[in-house]
Amino acid sequence: MSSTYVATSSDLAILRPLAQRVRQIASSDDNLARKRRWLRHNALQSGAPMVLIEVGGLGGNNENPITPMLQCQEKWARDLELGLRSSVYQFEVVKDDWVVEPYLNCNWKVDPGSYGVSAKSTSGSHDGIMGSRIWEPPLKNLQEDFAKLQKRKFSVDRDATLTWKKHLEETLGDILPVRMRGTYWWTMGMTWVAIDLIGLEQLMLYMIDDPEGLHRLMKFLHDDHLAFASWLEKEDLLSLNNENDYVGSGSVAYTKELPHAGMNGQVRMQDTWVLSESQETVGVGPEMFGQFIFPYQRSLTEKFGLSYYGCCEPVHNRWHIVKGLRNLRKVSVSPWCDEEFMARELAGKYVFCRKPNPTLISTECFDEAAIRADLQHTVDLCRKHGTNLELVMKDVHTVQRKPERIARWAELAREACRS
Repeated sequence: MSSTYVATSSDLAILRPLAQRVRQIASSDDNLARKRRWLRHNALQSGAPMVLIEVGGLGGNNENPITPMLQCQEKWARDLELGLRSSVYQFEVVKDDWVVEPYLNCNWKVDPGSYGVSAKSTSGSHDGIMGSRIWEPPLKNLQEDFAKLQKRKFSVDRDATLTWKKHLEETLGDILPVRMRGTYWWTMGMTWVAIDLIGLEQLMLYMIDDPEGLHRLMKFLHDDHLAFASWLEKEDLLSLNNENDYVGSGSVAYTKELPHAGMNGQVRMQDTWVLSESQETVGVGPEMFGQFIFPYQRSLTEKFGLSYYGCCEPVHNRWHIVKGLRNLRKVSVSPWCDEEFMARELAGKYVFCRKPNPTLISTECFDEAAIRADLQHTVDLCRKHGTNLELVMKDVHTVQRKPERIARWAELAREACRS
């Protein structure tokens, strides 16, 4: 065993049976059937809608149903236990369409560096429960402060990564093979970063008051994000994300279209999925979005193999711009989106990734009639237009301490899909 990590007999006695159960699930007929359905679904072939519900978001409000199950003592073991138990829980209790793979993933320990400045953030008093925050952007004036920005310097700790990988192989590798796999970002949309640097109001005001300055900032972020991805590619640190990898804002990435021909062992940007979104600019008109934000997103996004666009923003009013992405496959249809319009526009060409409003399962009253009506409306629209549909309940941060709601929503979603 690696001397860096302490592997107690009691922790191993917990982890190894869990790993065995994950392996059993991965080879089950139900799990393998889900995988085949995802492959057809993401290839825009006919099939029943896919159903997913996220559980991890409940951790911020101390409601994650898996946390009370944890028994391991060492931190590394407890973190691993959480992942293994989450897979088992999703399959055995939630029973949505999440797929379990028979591997342990180990990602390279990469430090993306910093811009030389950072926002000062202050959170309200909320006793460990999720709450609000305010931040002070470090760039007060683009003209005067832009010089404070530095290009990030990227680094990887290969020794620490390989030590962790060896430890996983020694403890559980005979049950679940260990592979290098993982990502280094959630989104390549860039507006989140821009707003941290200059503020939300200023981002909008600069579109009028200092358009050249805003273009300069967005180009800087574009070039920096591209430099990071290119460095990862050159250093052979990228990995495929074409299986049960989290992609977009809540989806699953199964596809036979990636990697592209000619990969020859070293993963390239063009061999992977990427998410781009700009939910922070929901208050920006389509024309200004198309002028100041999308050109930089498009240039970056099209370097990748397949793309998913959107998160919480209503994409319908900028769809005429977003649909220009040549590698677009999945589109987020948030609770504030025009479903009828998007079902018609996406039919036969893209996956309709519907995000029902999480208040349906998060408020005091769990109204099954309202949930059924909401789900059935979406299913009927997509059936009418022949649109590939996935239903993803995400951004769930409370279920009023009634975790049984999670599995019940998934069951109601399946009922709607079968109706």
